[in-house]
Amino acid sequence: MLAVGLAAITGGFDTITHLASTVLGRYAFNTGLLIVLVSIGTFAVGVGAAWLVTMTRFPGVRFFEIALVLPLAFPAYVLAYAYTSILDHPGIVQTTLRTVMGWGPRDYWFPEIRSLGGAALMLVLVLYPYVYLLARASFLQQSGSTFIAARALGARPSVAFLTVSLPLARPAIAAGVLLAVMETIADFGTVAYFGVQTFATGIYTSWFSIGDRAGAAQLALCLLMFALLLAMLERMQRGRAKYHDPSRGQKHQPPLHLTGGRAGLAWILCGAPVLLGAVFPIVALVNLGLDSDQNFLSTRYLGFVRNSLILASTAAVLTVLAAIGLGFFQRMQPGRSSATATYIGRLGYAVPGGVIAVGLMVPFAAFDNALDAWMRATFDISTGLLVTGSIWLLVFAYMVRFLAAALGAYEGGQSLVHANMDAASRSLGKGPFATLRRIHLPILTPSLLTALLIVFVDVMKELPATLIMRPFNFDTLAVQAYRLASDERLEGAAVPSLVIVAVGLLPVILICRQVGRR
Repeated sequence: MLAVGLAAITGGFDTITHLASTVLGRYAFNTGLLIVLVSIGTFAVGVGAAWLVTMTRFPGVRFFEIALVLPLAFPAYVLAYAYTSILDHPGIVQTTLRTVMGWGPRDYWFPEIRSLGGAALMLVLVLYPYVYLLARASFLQQSGSTFIAARALGARPSVAFLTVSLPLARPAIAAGVLLAVMETIADFGTVAYFGVQTFATGIYTSWFSIGDRAGAAQLALCLLMFALLLAMLERMQRGRAKYHDPSRGQKHQPPLHLTGGRAGLAWILCGAPVLLGAVFPIVALVNLGLDSDQNFLSTRYLGFVRNSLILASTAAVLTVLAAIGLGFFQRMQPGRSSATATYIGRLGYAVPGGVIAVGLMVPFAAFDNALDAWMRATFDISTGLLVTGSIWLLVFAYMVRFLAAALGAYEGGQSLVHANMDAASRSLGKGPFATLRRIHLPILTPSLLTALLIVFVDVMKELPATLIMRPFNFDTLAVQAYRLASDERLEGAAVPSLVIVAVGLLPVILICRQVGRR
């Protein structure tokens, strides 16, 4: 953050002045409108689905409890590729319409998928599970007493839901929507492919097309302020409100049994997100992949897989180790310093990948150039770029971006380790590291494996930071998919996209198992 701010202030202002008079307003408007649309969409789909599967009973409800999580495995840009092949002018939908109706290319109107609305739809379909999972957990934990009391006072189920259940679930829902919004402003692949100009695409354009790093840093600072402002507004809006249910856990609400038309409507409402967010994209990608000339077993493609696995596995291990260090430090020495360290570690999730890339590339590029100049002047030796453009700087960017996810998984498991275990270990003469190795880590193994899996998949899907920071000739599956799709070679882009989705299904299956256990 400091590097982005310094680079933005000390650099020239020619590019940002030009952008302010041309496209900066469009960047801000598109980013803001995208946030509004995704917030509304994820709230409506996530909360509605969570309420239906938690508080009602209809045929297939157990299936939908798990299936509604599946779109979480898809990056939004992969859905963009799939739906472009389906809904674009040469796609199967419009081709069938022209054939059946006998229309010409200009005889009808069809919604444009490559638009801001199309990008918002793609993001809603892959991000609503954040809201769904948190809202569902909150509804399950609520006592039925307040809902039953509202019904006894004459409120219809919909009114009781809006006035009782929804306000009690507000913190969980707000957290889910905020996660979706953070992912929205960080998204690059979807908006770039659909031609929607946002701050994320502006950073990439300034860095590569214009070649102005100061301009990229200034746009990154705008995006960073956008992200932090959203988090502050949510906290301010919450204010000092308290959310406490004194009857929590005393009585579960009896579910409403839906039959007939209501059951059919519930099927449609729960099935639509699964079909649109998982089933249709998989079918489209498989169909495209079968017609592709891409050989997944070729040396080139195996290189993409190797590069992706190296980055994802290295980043996952180092990020989880960092989470263990921070989490255990806070447990052993609770106080302001440990709380501040953990808070700073969590900030990375609010910072988009493009901002992190700029914030790391600018200072380390200056360091490499200064070191090279000194070595040339002193020893007549060129050191080149030691850090910039290296795998390790890219891995560090991943650590900054995804440390919050690893911390969340680690702290969730750490709550199972009672404080008396630490006291017993100390009374037996064991130090902190022995306590961590012999007591904490064996108990935390499932949580640590979950954290590893989450970070691994997030790195496999990450695109903006990888595009900016990857070493020369070191492409990943995500970069290859984006490059082929940018060249309108959707058949080729389907192959790496399917691999990314297959890997992304691993943590989703793990989450589904936890959901199935209630």
